[in-house]
Amino acid sequence: MSTDKKRTEGRPPTREFSAGGVVLRSDADRDGAEVLVIVPRGSRNLALPKGGADEGETLVQAATREVREETGVTAEPMEELGDVRYWYSRKRRRIFKTVTFWRFEYRSGDTADHDHEVEDARWVPVARARRELSFPGEREMLERAVAALDR
Repeated sequence: MSTDKKRTEGRPPTREFSAGGVVLRSDADRDGAEVLVIVPRGSRNLALPKGGADEGETLVQAATREVREETGVTAEPMEELGDVRYWYSRKRRRIFKTVTFWRFEYRSGDTADHDHEVEDARWVPVARARRELSFPGEREMLERAVAALDR
């Protein structure tokens, strides 16, 4: 048995909860829809903004704050889209993470105002994001957000 397995065997997995946003802006006929994406510092992943809640924050409040901090824009939460769940490891510890996403509508701001945790924040056409977002769960949240525009 490996040393790593001995260290984690019998311990319950750690659970984490985060919140994120699919921020859309579009022209009147939706053909020019764009989504706001980030590249986290030290990563090559194209992702949606997300992060953990501060003490006393609801998940939607956390999502709103994370969108502002990581992208530099102000956006209004419109509706909950659902959860993305996955496992990852940190310091030889298995972690089960749930990220609840909301659809947001852009209000104001400039992506150049993103915080230090983000290498880049930018608007990309939805069609491109469908291909280039790094994680399948986030691509699914994008699809749900776009479908909500047509309701």
